[in-house]
Amino acid sequence: MDRVGRYVADAVLGIDTLWGGDVMCPSGTGRFIADSWFSDEPLPAAYTHPAAKRVRESGGVASRSLDQEALKQYQLDVNIPKAIAGLREETAKLDGVRRSYLTGLALSLETMWDMAMEALGKGDPVPYARAVEASTGKAPEPSAPRQKRERVAELLGRAGYAAYPDGGLLAAVDEWRKERVIPMASVRGLDAAVIAHFDQLSAHNLLPHLPHELAGVPRANINFLPIKDAWFSGSMNYIGRARNEDGTPQYEASYEINASLQISFPEFEQLVSHEVVPGHVTTFAYLQNLYIRGKAGFEATVLTMNTRAATLFEGIANNAILIAHGVTEVDQLPDEDLQIGVLLALLQDDAKNQSSYLTWGEGKPQQEVAATLRHEFLVTEERADKLSGAWGRHPLLGRMYLPAYRAGTEKVAKLRRAYSAERVLPAIYGCSGLVDIGTVDQVLGAPE
Repeated sequence: MDRVGRYVADAVLGIDTLWGGDVMCPSGTGRFIADSWFSDEPLPAAYTHPAAKRVRESGGVASRSLDQEALKQYQLDVNIPKAIAGLREETAKLDGVRRSYLTGLALSLETMWDMAMEALGKGDPVPYARAVEASTGKAPEPSAPRQKRERVAELLGRAGYAAYPDGGLLAAVDEWRKERVIPMASVRGLDAAVIAHFDQLSAHNLLPHLPHELAGVPRANINFLPIKDAWFSGSMNYIGRARNEDGTPQYEASYEINASLQISFPEFEQLVSHEVVPGHVTTFAYLQNLYIRGKAGFEATVLTMNTRAATLFEGIANNAILIAHGVTEVDQLPDEDLQIGVLLALLQDDAKNQSSYLTWGEGKPQQEVAATLRHEFLVTEERADKLSGAWGRHPLLGRMYLPAYRAGTEKVAKLRRAYSAERVLPAIYGCSGLVDIGTVDQVLGAPE
């Protein structure tokens, strides 16, 4: 590992530890900021320090049960600001896309550090605009659901679900979902078939546009695991540490799905494309392969939430169902039921951004935010509660991550309209070097 890698490891895992994350935990219930560690490099002191485990286990800086003595010892011995400053210093010696990528990563890490100090009462409040810009590269803005809502209403009407007099469009959506809902007990029976379907589509519409070296990389080595009472709807946990007899990676991951999630089959199809293939699992597997072949730096092995790279990854995942089908617009998908499911999923991600904007930009109370998400963005009651509560009001996720979904989705969709598949797909999947939501433009150059 070079100096850049050491600073990345210390800074990312240091920030992760402060916020209570454990990148080596196989479950999303233990992970937080650091999404992966698959380099086979030894873990740094930022993770292995004796106090680090106590900080993680007590929940980190946002927890009321934080082990203050452990935190004090950890901060005395692990200098996270020094690691971030070192990353900036080493990055300045680089050039090209990698320099720009690492500059953005350092900016995000600095913001998360300042948020940690704010949570501890040791720093000034981080402005909402700064937080959003650090993770998305753009200023905060409210969502605009009208066009998607109108299209959902049109498609539901054609499917025989006219807006109900009392409940309007929301009641029609609820009825549509009710008749297509997937029992969580059936998920493990359905996931293999749906994953195989999207893997086959990806082999046809994605793989031909990528370097031939990626052809043998498993795109969907994943297990689905329903879990109860999670604060998230689902968690993709990329592991990437299993090896074959010849030492090559197995590119393995798991997906934990909330047992209380209310989801229709068309929405489940979108979820699989988003989380697995050609979405997150495929993206991470390709990056692991690029790292193994020396085509990406160490930073590609410790991928991090609340960054501009994470915004790009969410954009890829939300466009993944279109990539799989080889189209650029939702209305080009082959089935109108599937179009409804995709539009509802996109409205849910618009709702994530709106929850952030209303909560942190306008200071609205949770009850009002939840009602807005339910009625304006057509999400389920369960989603409205979690997006306005556990997610939306979290001091880090609410300000930095919730806006990433919409920002990434719109940017990737725009790129796919502006460039041919031969140009845009290798770029967003990192084949010309690890990129984020801003630096991908450097790789693509002028639109066609």
